[in-house]
Amino acid sequence: MHPRGRRSSASTAFLAVIGVAFVVMMVVHPDLAFRSAVQGLQVWWDVIFPALLPFFIGGQILMGLGVVAFLGVLMEPFMRPLFGVPGAGAFVLAMGLNSGYPLGASLTADLRRQGRITATEATRLVSFSNTSDPLFMAGAVAVGMLQQPLLAGVIMEAHYIGAILMGILLKFLYRPGRDQTPPDPPRFGNPLRSAFRALVQEREADGRPLGKLLGDAVMGSVQTLLMIGGFIILFSVLVGMMRQTGMVAAAARVLAVVLAPLGIHPAVVDGLISGFFEISIGSQATAQAAAPLLDRAMICSAIIAWSGVSVIAQVAAVTQGTGISILVYTLSRVGHAILAALFTWVLWPEELAAPALGLNGLAPLPRLSPAQQWIAAEGGWWHVFTTSAALWLDWTALLLAAGAVAAGFLAVRGRFGRRA
Repeated sequence: MHPRGRRSSASTAFLAVIGVAFVVMMVVHPDLAFRSAVQGLQVWWDVIFPALLPFFIGGQILMGLGVVAFLGVLMEPFMRPLFGVPGAGAFVLAMGLNSGYPLGASLTADLRRQGRITATEATRLVSFSNTSDPLFMAGAVAVGMLQQPLLAGVIMEAHYIGAILMGILLKFLYRPGRDQTPPDPPRFGNPLRSAFRALVQEREADGRPLGKLLGDAVMGSVQTLLMIGGFIILFSVLVGMMRQTGMVAAAARVLAVVLAPLGIHPAVVDGLISGFFEISIGSQATAQAAAPLLDRAMICSAIIAWSGVSVIAQVAAVTQGTGISILVYTLSRVGHAILAALFTWVLWPEELAAPALGLNGLAPLPRLSPAQQWIAAEGGWWHVFTTSAALWLDWTALLLAAGAVAAGFLAVRGRFGRRA
């Protein structure tokens, strides 16, 4: 048998054994499987669904209306030199930075299927535009889990700086200068006119009436979110079973010995193992560990940037058939996790430099500002949905403002170009 065939057979047999073991554990522990599934379902319905729905629907509508083509013309001089992707990637980057996993991957896959970007450019783009959302990092992790509103800005800054640096690095590390869309020719004259012409052409090429566009956006978004919910429930059950059987504790003991030379507190290793599979469970376990606040915050940042096997599986599902390399995406998650943990340490606030640790290793909770009180306020499904919708509107306006700034830059550059 050919070596590749033997590897394929071995892989198939291994996956079959894992699947059978998983089903057997659910049969042996049906109560645990049920509780874990309900927990995953609650996380999806209470947080993920209302937080992502406005961004999914709004992103699809803007693409159908030609806004992506409009921004692509204006952002080309910025995105290609910096990240090695066409200007249309600016739309995906802005939406991805503020919506959470896996919208950046979904929008990138849409651009790829429409032929706007190559497989190489799509791999680069998804590797730095598919990020966590600010509501989860600030509200859930910093305020809710770590009980430190001062860390909201630190965790978000470390996360986004790491993502941008990964995007710049991938331009040089992943197939530089190969498999790229041809750059737009230099444009002189009124850049807004050129961008508006691209918008009209894109809208005419789409051709769907507004009602059809809205219906497709809602239907496609809900279908994608149902798929995401399935992955969240599956991995919630998987992590619960691994904890029940002692697999997480055993792996944590081994990993604690490996990470000891790096100075990582052994108490956070259990959360690190859980976070390898699922982001929210791992962040919660890390935040509750009896370890210094800095260690917990760094590991939480690493888990958020890594995103978990659950999110990576979601990305693989939404990008299927696009040629996007999941291996490169996964390696970029590792790099992003290291950078996020490092920048959390670099940006650590002086107020928490030497905290007087109290019960459970938590520093005293400082007085909240009105903005921090709003972030920390407990809200139900409607609160999450309206907050996410407001964020989408804010970032859509910011995108258009960025387009206006880019148009001014292009107009000035074109004027000096003609003089030269």
